[in-house]
Amino acid sequence: MAEVALAESGCGEREGHRRCIGTGVVKPVAKLVRFVVGPDGTVVADVGGRLPGRGLWLSAERGAVETACRRRAFARAARAQVRVPADLTECIERQLARRCLDLIALARRAHQAVSGCEKTRSWLADSKAGLVLAAVDGAPSELARMRSLAAGLPVVSVLTGAELGAVFARARTVHAAVAPGRLAGRIHDEAERLAGFRLRPVQPDLSPICTNDPETKH
Repeated sequence: MAEVALAESGCGEREGHRRCIGTGVVKPVAKLVRFVVGPDGTVVADVGGRLPGRGLWLSAERGAVETACRRRAFARAARAQVRVPADLTECIERQLARRCLDLIALARRAHQAVSGCEKTRSWLADSKAGLVLAAVDGAPSELARMRSLAAGLPVVSVLTGAELGAVFARARTVHAAVAPGRLAGRIHDEAERLAGFRLRPVQPDLSPICTNDPETKH
């Protein structure tokens, strides 16, 4: 552990490792959520790691944040009285979802992402995909089939069909693919963090999703 950097720069630090204030375990920052205490003593989630101030880090899991709130871990770590918003975990979930969607939109604008079952399959067949996106409310059988086609590539299934659809200017998107590279890696990391906060079961849409007109059906 001697080589693990624990210093806190306080502004935009996204490299290295940090110690979770709830468990004391040192983890990569990609698996943590950063918090700062505002001037009024309010705990603020800084999911982008850009706010000034001393960072307080927690594992990117809903349970870890709820436990930290219950055990007053923020106050102990900050060595001050703090106010924790009642909707802190929901706020984190919203922010992480927004980050995921913004990154996917960026990939789409850069022509590094396609949507629809047929295009996703085509990218997989041509080895153009580095990451597969699957709607969390898609049919389980279709998700299993896409995982099989992905042949070892990471498959992210944490966003709903409506959320993905909004990125691709469609009512609903069940499958999408992202080209290999930095954007795919960032989407994967943010999706992993989001998965830690999306614990509610989602009712799957069991309707067929692969048709002869995938662009209008997805």
